[in-house]
Amino acid sequence: MTIAKVIVDVPARQTNRAFDYIVPADCVGWVDVGSRVAVPFGPRLLQGFVVALEEEAGVKASKLKPLDQVLDAEPPLTRELVALAGWMSRRYLCHEVTALQAMIPAALKAKYERLLTLGAAAEEPAAAWTGGASREPAEEAAFGQAELFAAEELFGDDDIVAFVRERGSVTLEAVQHRFPGCGAAIRRLIRAGWLAESQTVKDRMAAKKVLTVFPPERPESLDAALELIPARAKRQRDVVRYLREHPAPIRLTELMLALEVGAGTVKELADKGFIALREVTAFRDPYANRTFARTEPLPLTAEQQRVFGAIGATLAAGEHRVFLLKGVTGSGKTEVYLQAIQRCFDKGKEAIVLVPEISLTPQMVERFKSRFGSDVAVLHSKLSNGERYDEWRKIAQGRVKMAIGARSAIFAPFARLGLIIIDEEHEASYKQEDSPKYDARDVAIERARAAGAAVVLGSATPSLESFERTLPNGRDALSGAYELLEMRERVAGRPMPPVRIVDMREELKGGNRAMFSRPLYKALQERLQRGEQSVLLLNRRGYSTFVMCRTCGHTLGCPHCAISLTYHQNAGAMRCHYCGYAERQPKTCPSCESEHIRYFGTGTQRVEEELGKLFPGIRVIRMDVDTTSEKGAHEKWLTLFGDGKADVLLGTQMVAKGLDFPNVTLVGVIAADTVLHLPDFRAAERTFQLMTQVAGRAGRHRLPGEVFVQTYTPEHYSIVTAADHDYGAFAGVELDSRRQLGYPPFSRLILLTLSHENPQLLVKSAESLAGRLKELAASAAVEPGFACDILGPVASPISRIKDRYRFQCVVKYRGTVRMSELVREAVASLDDVCRQEGLQISVDVDPQMMM
Repeated sequence: MTIAKVIVDVPARQTNRAFDYIVPADCVGWVDVGSRVAVPFGPRLLQGFVVALEEEAGVKASKLKPLDQVLDAEPPLTRELVALAGWMSRRYLCHEVTALQAMIPAALKAKYERLLTLGAAAEEPAAAWTGGASREPAEEAAFGQAELFAAEELFGDDDIVAFVRERGSVTLEAVQHRFPGCGAAIRRLIRAGWLAESQTVKDRMAAKKVLTVFPPERPESLDAALELIPARAKRQRDVVRYLREHPAPIRLTELMLALEVGAGTVKELADKGFIALREVTAFRDPYANRTFARTEPLPLTAEQQRVFGAIGATLAAGEHRVFLLKGVTGSGKTEVYLQAIQRCFDKGKEAIVLVPEISLTPQMVERFKSRFGSDVAVLHSKLSNGERYDEWRKIAQGRVKMAIGARSAIFAPFARLGLIIIDEEHEASYKQEDSPKYDARDVAIERARAAGAAVVLGSATPSLESFERTLPNGRDALSGAYELLEMRERVAGRPMPPVRIVDMREELKGGNRAMFSRPLYKALQERLQRGEQSVLLLNRRGYSTFVMCRTCGHTLGCPHCAISLTYHQNAGAMRCHYCGYAERQPKTCPSCESEHIRYFGTGTQRVEEELGKLFPGIRVIRMDVDTTSEKGAHEKWLTLFGDGKADVLLGTQMVAKGLDFPNVTLVGVIAADTVLHLPDFRAAERTFQLMTQVAGRAGRHRLPGEVFVQTYTPEHYSIVTAADHDYGAFAGVELDSRRQLGYPPFSRLILLTLSHENPQLLVKSAESLAGRLKELAASAAVEPGFACDILGPVASPISRIKDRYRFQCVVKYRGTVRMSELVREAVASLDDVCRQEGLQISVDVDPQMMM
């Protein structure tokens, strides 16, 4: 007898394991590892994933429940992805079902429907009644007289049982809609046996079906049809003639558009048997209305050829190897990616390309679609659920050879994976903020290791963790050593743009209190006169970063979070960027009622306004979270800018990387210090990366570029080395500092964040957790090379979010001990508090943000 081990969709700690179910005889042969199934779990029917199959006989098998249904004809997950989910669960301390759910599109995530049918009591002969009908004494006794009267009093003659009886089976939602406030009555009816409740598992979305016209297989049949159709039926005759000239199946909507006929005309022909009209599964294509001019491989420079040769040799050998491609901005990394992918295709393998920002996707999609056409699937969050589902189906059905998208594209269900490329590998956006808190880079390397695939990590400013793994003795227990490939020159020998550091302290001394320094103002003016374009970076959205009363000093803060509100001028509102709380712009101070309200700090909205005042008629495109929330917004704004419909592209970090516009000759960084002084050990690294990446947008083509960096700390090594385009000098200083302080890459971190509405319970729990962590770390100290520090507990940098107070502990360790297992054991010691008191504990392995 075949036993399926199923991970069930119940993310409770005690169920982070597989449950055994019998595979019914009619399902044997089409249930496999990776199948989605519906299984009975207590009183409910839940979705689950088959993670193993075993043969079992005897008493154990006889006591097991059978699978209720198999939800897919083909397993949506490969065996390799199921194994990867198990690895993620162990590595990132998440539930295995959470990892499995992250791998499938939203359309396949279960939707549970509760159904009501007549119960046993209602099926008995004596129970045949409708609302308002008289009841036999025995019937009233069986039901409960008080309960019956309560139901009748509330709903009268048109009662719930009659409603369900008429329909046979009806969703609980439909009953509640028909009888508002009927919850208690339904519970009484179920208890008394008049109604029975069950649950079904459905997908949130089905494949798209379109009506398609099929001409007869024999063309002469259409000639016969013309003889039978009367001359007055001109439109029907037009349809037949069209199908005779175009014998391939055609969508009904396309046929109607081509001939300007109604659906009724075509359906009459189908009713007469002249043609067939059937529903056909179709794919939603987000790029159906786009055409991509075909491109051919470009000649490679000597540096590109050397890099491509190393990657190509690994692909030819079918080996697993991790390359760190460190190439300056404009050195042609994308062309190397394209030719490496073609080599992968030539070997009969498939490829995945990850990009960090949704804003990069339009340009990257165009490059890959232009080279590989319909072999490319696109996966990112701005597609509709239906579009994502259909792109995913193309991959699962082997209709495409590569996928490009943000971090979740790493789970594309390819069966012959040969190459994974991670562009701008240093980006923190590759780390998922919600559970499972995975890092797409490490997941990619683990997936490639299992598949025997190559990995290319590309960046002009690699993360120090990745770069250190290319150095002598730079090896990580998880990922091993990386092979460094470098491209130090731009294509065609174009120079790197000169970077001018503007000391804003000197600007203030000179009497300039504006947000634009005099050099940057002059440079913008020159570009406007020459018809050239500029990119301005300010890593803050909104109009101002906080609002304060100049009379009493009161700062407007979020009532639910320990954070100030940001003023958004267009909406005339104050917003919290953590919980979404919003309130109208105040006229007076809510504390002292003074009218002296002042807006401090500078956001992208304010810069846009100031540009309009300084340069009347200037055309500005602003790209931040507020202006790019709608579907297709990124592509719309970037297309307008690329078409020369704007003079300035102003934005947050989404404009700092990956974009390539030939007419951009000026880049301005409004405030280089926004990230530098954050309480984060990676602050200097992020500043260097952001400065270098945005500087790389200038002078990428024929026209030379220039960069201005405005800062109040011009002497800081991250800004100085970024201005010199000197990654090596920055890495040398920063790695020495990290080594002395014992921060990554010379240690690993695990961040534990606890939250609760009651600060006293929170502090007590945090101290208990830290104590248990210290006990477990002490017991592991006997392992050679192991060292561990438990930092905290302390209040989190943002001490309250959504009315929950937050405390955190940081585990800093090095060595080969499986620290994740020790942390899992420590967290389990607070299971009772979590279950009974609502304490929440978030575990972030290798965190990118310490907030």
